[in-house]
Amino acid sequence: MLRPTTLSLFRSFKQPLHHSTRNFSSIRPNVFNSPTRSPLAAFVAKNARTIFTDSSAVVVRPTQAEAWKKFAISAATVAGTVVAVNVFFNRETRDGLTAAEQSYLNDSFKYTGGGLAITAIAARSLFKSGFALRVMSANPWLVLGVSLVGSIGTMMGAMYTPPENTILKHAFWLGFNACQAATLSPLFFVAPAILSRAALYTCGVVGALSYVGATAKSDQFLYMGGPLLAGVAVVALSSLAPMALPLGMRGLAITEAVSLYGGLAVFGGFVLYDTQKILHHARLVQTGAMARDPLKESIGLELDMINIFVRLVQILSMQQRKK
Repeated sequence: MLRPTTLSLFRSFKQPLHHSTRNFSSIRPNVFNSPTRSPLAAFVAKNARTIFTDSSAVVVRPTQAEAWKKFAISAATVAGTVVAVNVFFNRETRDGLTAAEQSYLNDSFKYTGGGLAITAIAARSLFKSGFALRVMSANPWLVLGVSLVGSIGTMMGAMYTPPENTILKHAFWLGFNACQAATLSPLFFVAPAILSRAALYTCGVVGALSYVGATAKSDQFLYMGGPLLAGVAVVALSSLAPMALPLGMRGLAITEAVSLYGGLAVFGGFVLYDTQKILHHARLVQTGAMARDPLKESIGLELDMINIFVRLVQILSMQQRKK
């Protein structure tokens, strides 16, 4: 099952680089002090505001009490989400997971966590090396095409390589996470506080939905596959529409809302679906109907978490700009 990862990432963060470039060198340029400077240079020297001033910067930093208050609110929000989602979706729960189901689910989540850690570390390294700048300045269609080809190719290799071929299967898995890291590296231009909050909210949402899916009395969420695929198609088209169609401001606002909030709903549904799919496959593995392959199961969950995280980063960034 193929899902887009960051179709709207480059549209949201691709900005002209020269608008945010600043020169923080300690050597003052002497072009404005030249006796032969032009009238334009003289005007700029007289009226421009530069960073080369003797006044101290005004920095408003939150107090420790305010920082702890924000952290407590975030933690309470995550905890409330876990309880509310469980009460709403899971009025009736099963007696408990079997040992085989627990083992298969735990191994799948271990691969999911390992893949996300590799992706985050590789994305940070690519960002520090300047790769993110080259990605943002490149043609978005080219970047999208290369990232999709690389991600889909390595994902297919990781999913359909037999578990017995351990080295090749893990090589494809590492390549898949490297492709995700290259695509997500521009996210590090966002403030670290926003990234941290988005990561916390993502863990809370995914943890709550996974718990709901794992403890549901029946496999009711396995029947959501068809509607979720249709939802992914709508989200993908809404993300690509501004790149291909001449939309007005209202059209752009509508497509952005569908991509962000509709994407959150769709990939939240995929967390429920993928969790119950893993448990269903665990029962098939126990009966010998299929081979045990937690690495393959983890890829769907990893894509769900990445998509939810990216959209939360965009939503939190929008809220920060409105303040």
